[in-house]
Amino acid sequence: MDSQTSPSSQASPSPHTFQVDLRGLVDLLSHHLYSSPKVYLRELLQNAVDAITARRAEQPGAPATVRLYAAGGALRVEDSGVGLTEADVHDLLATIGRSSKRADGIQEVRSEFLGQFGIGLLACFVVAERIRVVSRSARTPDAAPVEWTASDDGSYTVRTLASDARPEPGTTVHLTARAGAGEWLAPEKVRALARDFGALLPYDVRVDGEAVTDLPAPWDRPYPSPAARRVALARHCHDLFGFTPLDSVGLDVPLAGIRGVAYVLPSAVSPAQRATHRVHLKGMLLTERAEQLLPDWAFFVRCVLDTDSLRPTASREALYEDETLAAVREALGERIRSWLTGLAAGDPERLAAFLAVHHLGVKALARHDAEMLRTMLPWLPFETTDGQVSLEEFARRHPVVHFTRTVEEYRQVAPIASAQGIGVVNGGYTYDSDLVQALPSVRPGTVVAELDAETVTAHLDTVDPAEELALAGFLGVARATLDPLGCDVVLRAFHPLTVPALHLDDRAARHEQARADAQARADDLWAGILGSLRGTAPRARLVLNHLNPLIRRISSLRGPELIGTATESLYGQALLMAQRPLRPADSALLNRSFIGLLEWATNGEEGH
Repeated sequence: MDSQTSPSSQASPSPHTFQVDLRGLVDLLSHHLYSSPKVYLRELLQNAVDAITARRAEQPGAPATVRLYAAGGALRVEDSGVGLTEADVHDLLATIGRSSKRADGIQEVRSEFLGQFGIGLLACFVVAERIRVVSRSARTPDAAPVEWTASDDGSYTVRTLASDARPEPGTTVHLTARAGAGEWLAPEKVRALARDFGALLPYDVRVDGEAVTDLPAPWDRPYPSPAARRVALARHCHDLFGFTPLDSVGLDVPLAGIRGVAYVLPSAVSPAQRATHRVHLKGMLLTERAEQLLPDWAFFVRCVLDTDSLRPTASREALYEDETLAAVREALGERIRSWLTGLAAGDPERLAAFLAVHHLGVKALARHDAEMLRTMLPWLPFETTDGQVSLEEFARRHPVVHFTRTVEEYRQVAPIASAQGIGVVNGGYTYDSDLVQALPSVRPGTVVAELDAETVTAHLDTVDPAEELALAGFLGVARATLDPLGCDVVLRAFHPLTVPALHLDDRAARHEQARADAQARADDLWAGILGSLRGTAPRARLVLNHLNPLIRRISSLRGPELIGTATESLYGQALLMAQRPLRPADSALLNRSFIGLLEWATNGEEGH
């Protein structure tokens, strides 16, 4: 056997301990983990509340007080919590990443704690150059008070004190501001932060003797009437968010440990705008910018709530995306959905006021929720040839519910369709065409059909063949004039008489027109490829109204050049009436026809 030592018999390498640069860690916390230095006060309040919770788990009748005193660039925070022994101090305060919640006797009540990441007092170094902690243990009454003093250079000292240094169990934290951070320890700033973070905490919290907590929460208080509750919550919303809500929605989800309220925004917002909400975790403010709390369709509300079931991220400034949050999101969405159906059943005036502002949000919900669509059918407004009406009312008036997919298509056909007795819904707005097509699923027997140029033309009266034959020369010139633009010319008789010409196309025609334009601009290779893609869809058409006096006069013209100019003018005017975007060729045509008519008019004037 080889005498060399086998790898398995070699000595194991000696383990090494990570070295932590406290200054670097503080920089990491302040610039990357936390959004603002203000979180230092949340950490102090959180440690105090957790310490009280731990003591009360063993001594239910123990006092529950937190006192903050700010003056001269220093802050003192006193709590009546479980306190620490000297061993606890070495084991917990001086070990980065280890949470005091893991200490013996505390694990059993861990679910009651706010913090879970053990960062603890490190956050205070964001604003303080020195931290001094004086603590006395409630679990070991005979143990002497202990003092732990740490500097932001990573050094700390521990010493025991005389019994009278801290007669009662609990902890006092002293902070000394670092250079440039004194404003964060100013009395008015500490008071504002404490009120913001701790207004819903279950214990008695005071800053310089002034109460911070304001319990019960506004949504949990008794009120003499529903109207009084709405007024009080509206005032709370204005104080918190800066707006007076249209309404408030209770968010009581006991199984998820959630209590709160959703405030309905008084003005419309874009569905793409991410709604942000205010979330408290066991009374402590977690974040003012929770984005994933509600379904995407509920962008018309702002929430404030307290929860004991959701998990915070490491910075404790956002919610952790997990199955619990997904379930809560669904439950809160159901609360808002129930509020809407309740308004539809019992308070149509408030529902109408809400929909006047936020119909888009309800349409977004109804698009994926058949029951909501069925409930909202009598209320949701749609632009139609009958005016702003609901789909329910519109479907009762018309045997066939026609709709267009774009606003431009609707503007083309609405005046003519209305005059012909065709009911059309403008489906060009967000969600509208989807909802119209879903109508038969919630209203059996309803016939829905997309309206295109062929359908409109078919509903217009044809002209007597003899009269049309007599105008063959005029129509031939008109068709030749517009053929390069990919547009046909047809003659029909329709109302209203004031409309001389109607420009009709559909998506297929516009697609073919765009292909032809691209082919005209392309080189030989691409022109050949685009030519092979030529479609068989009907082209756009200019429908001339034989009943219109102007068309009758133009059709009697004899000069081809003047007929061409007049046809181009009718085409341009029809495009403008349809509010269609103009291509470069269309703009050139408008200019050319305008100049041509001016020349004709001035030459005619000179000839008199």
